[in-house]
Amino acid sequence: MRVVDVAEFYSPTGGGVRTYIDRKFEAATQLGHELFVIAPGPSDAFEARGAGGVIQVRAPALPVDANYHMFWDAAPVHGWLDRLAPDLVEASSPWRGAWIVACWAGVAPRAMFMHADPVASYPQRWLAPLASPQRIDRLFDWFWSYLRGLTGRFSSVVTGGPWLSDRLGRQGIDAVTSVPLGVDRDAFSPASRDERLRLALLDACGLSGAARLVLGVGRFHPEKRWPMVIEAVTRASAGAGAPIGLVLVGDGIDRKRVQRAAASNPHARILPPIRDRALLAAHLASADALVHGCESETFGLIPAEAMASGLPVVGPDRGGFVHLAQPEISEVYRAGDVGAAAAALGRLLARDPLALKVAAIEAAVRVRRDIDHFADLFDHYRSIAAGVRA
Repeated sequence: MRVVDVAEFYSPTGGGVRTYIDRKFEAATQLGHELFVIAPGPSDAFEARGAGGVIQVRAPALPVDANYHMFWDAAPVHGWLDRLAPDLVEASSPWRGAWIVACWAGVAPRAMFMHADPVASYPQRWLAPLASPQRIDRLFDWFWSYLRGLTGRFSSVVTGGPWLSDRLGRQGIDAVTSVPLGVDRDAFSPASRDERLRLALLDACGLSGAARLVLGVGRFHPEKRWPMVIEAVTRASAGAGAPIGLVLVGDGIDRKRVQRAAASNPHARILPPIRDRALLAAHLASADALVHGCESETFGLIPAEAMASGLPVVGPDRGGFVHLAQPEISEVYRAGDVGAAAAALGRLLARDPLALKVAAIEAAVRVRRDIDHFADLFDHYRSIAAGVRA
């Protein structure tokens, strides 16, 4: 099957979407499919990937983030779709790219993969002190109305987990299918633990091997709530039996605010993004816990990779993390509440370390594999294409 993904937010320097699509190429080759990705970029270009490749269409830069560009002219995208004659076209954002796909004159069926929830990512975070999430959803019914109209032009709406499927269903979005994401368990495993790396990270935090090592991994973007995470770890350290070193791995538009927050904790250190999967896996497997702050992620790729690495996780009670959390290795806190996050981390680190590590290693094999996600996704797309042909 030939699938073309019109990916508005794919960038070689991007975050979770880049990681997902790069792995999708590998899975497509393994499963015998052709995958092409059409993405906006600084110039027209093509990069071969397996039996397909990345087609970059020249487009203006996104004003708020130089890592990304935004589709403008539909003609180049339509031209590529005409030439490729796909069995199915996927749009992976609900903005300009999706409308370009919806308005294409071709006969191939279309699916929209919702990688994000814009209302949860922005207004629910901005307005949290003033109104409940339910009230904010009602205030932004214009967006849900827009999305209902847009998705009505697609054969299927796909999400990476049940949390977003439930939200879309409550907003009247039809034909929603949850295809839960997974992680590369060959890359992320408890076997990647490196005691020398753990000691080196704690030493960078000014601490000895007797301290506890906590990681935070992801883009430096306001929705990730890194300043809150830093403050939560600082508070938890004050009440813990052993000092806590915090290592943040990432970069992004919120870097200055993250740096200011980290400066208040003498045992916090910031590392640049780790692109090498084996090295990232070693960092995850060598820590004592991962602290996650984002309540709007639809799956929670980093928490899942951490769990596959045998790492206990603390995360919010909204978003995709809720469906990943396993009580024996996780603690959940009220989203956006720094005191609750600190208490949750304190509870996790107060557990017996050996028993917690054994439970985390046992839980690692229960994390869903990404190849199973992609197999289910391509099977779903094949069924849509077959139904349209029938």
